[in-house]
Amino acid sequence: MINTKNIFWLLRPFAWLWNLIATIVLLTGRVLAVILGLVLMLLGVILTITVVGAIVGIPSFIIGMLLIVRGLW
Repeated sequence: MINTKNIFWLLRPFAWLWNLIATIVLLTGRVLAVILGLVLMLLGVILTITVVGAIVGIPSFIIGMLLIVRGLW
């Protein structure tokens, strides 16, 4: 996990997001985190097809991608 006290204030939300992803991986395990990331990415793509769903689809795709990256490395 990243210590957010030593990070520039503008970059802290990214560190918080990374810590959230690390906590999810810690609690669920690596394989389940990768599967959850794939599901979120698929959901994000499906929601992004609709214009209204893009507001939720793009962030869910990004969080799914971060879960896969964190789960694999």
